[in-house]
Amino acid sequence: MELKQLREKSADELKSHLVELRKEQFSLRMQKATGQLPKTHETRRVRREIARVKTLLGSTK
Repeated sequence: MELKQLREKSADELKSHLVELRKEQFSLRMQKATGQLPKTHETRRVRREIARVKTLLGSTK
């Protein structure tokens, strides 16, 4: 998701998006562990998006 789109969201929306990203990250980790992860770059994308959301949440306090 673009940074502009993330900035438009409220704190509650960012928190729910963070929960979804954590679920996706867990799913990708499980796929990697079982050798079923076809797109290895997805883990990096999710990790960076989590960092973006956490940064925005920290600046809204």
